[in-house]
Amino acid sequence: MPIRIAVIGSGPSGFYTTDALIKTDADVEIDIIDRLPTPFGLIRAGVAPDHQSTKRVARAYERTALDEHVHYIGNVEVGRDVSIDQLRDLYDAVVVAIGMPGDPALGIPGDDKVGVVGATKFVGWYNGHPDFADFQPDLDTKAVAVIGNGNVAIDVARVLVKTKTEMTETDLPTKIGDYIQQAPITDVYMFGRRGPVEAKFTNVELREMGHLENASPIIDPDCLPDEVTGEWSDRDRRLRDRNLQTMRGFPDSVSDAKAKRVHFAFYAQPVEILGDDKVTGIRMEKTQVVDGRARGSGEFFEIECALVVPAIGYALQPFEGLPVDDKTGCTANDNGRIAEGFYAVGWAKRGPSGVIGTNKPDGKMAAEQILEDFSEGGKLGHDGLVALLGEKDVKWSDFDDWQTINEEETTNARPGAPREKFLTIKDMLAVVDKA
Repeated sequence: MPIRIAVIGSGPSGFYTTDALIKTDADVEIDIIDRLPTPFGLIRAGVAPDHQSTKRVARAYERTALDEHVHYIGNVEVGRDVSIDQLRDLYDAVVVAIGMPGDPALGIPGDDKVGVVGATKFVGWYNGHPDFADFQPDLDTKAVAVIGNGNVAIDVARVLVKTKTEMTETDLPTKIGDYIQQAPITDVYMFGRRGPVEAKFTNVELREMGHLENASPIIDPDCLPDEVTGEWSDRDRRLRDRNLQTMRGFPDSVSDAKAKRVHFAFYAQPVEILGDDKVTGIRMEKTQVVDGRARGSGEFFEIECALVVPAIGYALQPFEGLPVDDKTGCTANDNGRIAEGFYAVGWAKRGPSGVIGTNKPDGKMAAEQILEDFSEGGKLGHDGLVALLGEKDVKWSDFDDWQTINEEETTNARPGAPREKFLTIKDMLAVVDKA
């Protein structure tokens, strides 16, 4: 009998695991289970809408989903519609590929005020994720503070300052794009506790900031060292040196040439969010880097703003039956093994690090582990889950349904855009019902 496997999550790590399994000679049947009718996880809802070339990896995932040994089961939430225990009873192997879709707390006074919006939520909002269909951040502010010096921080800044023309050929939902364009934002501050050498921007993302139509990247040249010092691998040293060269080309002061600015503000850490119930500003402390760690200097300054976006990492959102390691914040696993027949891949396994392709080795390892543990299957798998969902009256969707949604989104696209996303599950399923 085939080995029947459930993969929870349809992002990169889930698809890489599925692809690795079907490329073996083993007799396998795989169900990819996702709580949304739309697959591809962060490719659809996390990659910036103006980075369409990055989203093209979904074409490879589509080929995997269309394999005869694979089923997509969307609109099914583990922990709500089906439990982990039920899945483990139905499948020989269960793989957790849910990523880390939560925002960690900033951890300073005032971080619960209205106007503090974690980057995962903010990025999900402007990417049209259904979880945030009823959310709208207050953009009635001239300044925005983004906490973090990585690609997510720079994505947030870039999306807020790009012109309507620059965002034409993107999948930024029209409603959200219009709202951003109407905002009076002129200045976005990106704060990092350490310096430009330690910043985690990729050079491609950094270079983009020097070519914006109506926004200038501003940086204090005094914070830029002459060379990269410290203990880095040759590769990391080259990458950091390239970033320094790019930043040296940024202007050091505000000019009238462009109406908006993105300030690269290094050696500064947040200590308090100001305001009553709503954010009115942020208090920062200048830092010094000693032995690679940022230490407060006791010198403070404030920035007036109504929106603070911490882009400081991600948090796991576990469900009942999924053990969590309190030290790492990931699933409690031993090199991917959670328990007998129970595995983790991607960020849920190792934390939020790397790029999309970094998840590929995890998928290959999980496939190898499953085939080490099982020579054949013996459980119901797909038929059993479909029967269970029927008993519970759960309306689930398959990959054909996704293709119907995809076709409608593509048809509805404004001129130049790849698609116009549906922002609610209700609207997605209405298209499927109509088809």
